[in-house]
Amino acid sequence: MKRREFLRTSLRTAAWMAAGAVAGRAAVPKKAQDVVQLGPDKVRLSRLAIGTGTKGGSIQRQLGLEGLADLLHFGYDQGLFFWDTADGYRTHPHVREALKRVPREKVAILTKTRARTADQMRADLDRFRKELDTDYLDIVLLHAVTSPNWPEERQGAMDVLAEAREKGIVRTHGVSCHSLAALETAARTPWVRVDLARINFAGMLMDAEPETVVPILRRMKAEGKGIIGMKILGEGGLSHRVEEALRYALSLDCIDCFTIGPANREELADLIRRIPAAAAAKAA
Repeated sequence: MKRREFLRTSLRTAAWMAAGAVAGRAAVPKKAQDVVQLGPDKVRLSRLAIGTGTKGGSIQRQLGLEGLADLLHFGYDQGLFFWDTADGYRTHPHVREALKRVPREKVAILTKTRARTADQMRADLDRFRKELDTDYLDIVLLHAVTSPNWPEERQGAMDVLAEAREKGIVRTHGVSCHSLAALETAARTPWVRVDLARINFAGMLMDAEPETVVPILRRMKAEGKGIIGMKILGEGGLSHRVEEALRYALSLDCIDCFTIGPANREELADLIRRIPAAAAAKAA
């Protein structure tokens, strides 16, 4: 074989092998344990967050302090290091118990506050860190906002969170929206670095139908905001359609990750098992 022909053949072979490698990587389905970098602050998370707030946390609190800590630790052992809590869920003590079993820096903690003023926010940050026994919080969100004017109404709390991020007390901050008007405001508010958005294929417990919400989330994502999905299973209302709900969530290009609150270890293990299958079915 002549040298020129050999080089052409070698280049074609290399290109074919590279294309095959890319195709192989593209074919790998998403997993619950996939690592994502959230928002402009690049907070490292697992794709699936273990939620502790189903029906206001009442479902998870039924497990008791040790039981919920066991569930979080089980998830950690399976590669899920994103834990979702809130002051209103009353699960800070349970998360604290779980943190005794793992290195703090290996876990990302999301919590939420209803503080409106600067003083209230400072008090919450101090209390939350004591309740969780941690020096810093990974993500802090204004919880369940509904007013279209929430930035004006909560400016004091927002200022304190921005300052806390600069000091390293909070790694990133944002908002959890519970109305379409609040979500639309979040989309055009630069202070919002992370949004926790209600999204599922059925429009169950959402701010509006998916056809209205998804374009807003895409606009937020295009602007660099991190998007976490919630109500993926409609707070249990879609438990008979889990595969469909997971396929829908995994198909969205506008959410980075999502949170689901399992009632027990078996439900969590089932979610971990179902997500790759749902992603593969979506891709097919």
